Amino acid sequence: MKKLSVLTLAPLLVMSTPAFAHVGHAENGSFMAGFLHPLSGPDHVLAMVAVGLWAATLGGRALIAVPATFVGVMLLGFVAALAGLSVPLVEPAILASIVVIGLLVAIARPVPAGAAAAIVGVFAFFHGHAHGAEMAGDSAVSFGAGFALATILLHAAGIGLALGAGRLMHGSTGLRIAGGATALSGVLLLAS
Repeated sequence: MKKLSVLTLAPLLVMSTPAFAHVGHAENGSFMAGFLHPLSGPDHVLAMVAVGLWAATLGGRALIAVPATFVGVMLLGFVAALAGLSVPLVEPAILASIVVIGLLVAIARPVPAGAAAAIVGVFAFFHGHAHGAEMAGDSAVSFGAGFALATILLHAAGIGLALGAGRLMHGSTGLRIAGGATALSGVLLLAS
């Protein structure tokens, strides 16, 4: 029961810091600045862990396809921002990704791997664009590698949470609660 409480409350605890409260990575384009960027704001942490949760609940091909698509399309968004492509509503789309993916975990309906990958791909472009738009310095490759690795680790954390919770609780109730809490966190971040 204690693990269920942690799964339920973890997204809410992250909300205690303001959205978009990222570390000062704009000073350089280092690997470490890129790595810390997704870890430094609740918006990124919630969305990327939710991608892992959803991939694990879908299982099968989605377990790899959904996170891999997210990372790949995120890097495309990063390159688009570096190339100067202006994209409206980046931050609202990032927050919407938390709500939508959290709800998809909560409703626990089967979705084909291709459709799930397409859904996260749309949101991933906005996440990548935010990384590229906020990056400064000469080493886009190092910065991009850093945030890609952090994203992969956050997806893996979501997958690990989902697989562990599924074994612990012999079902999806805890995951559905975690998805709902994630979606609620996104709504609260949107409202703030």
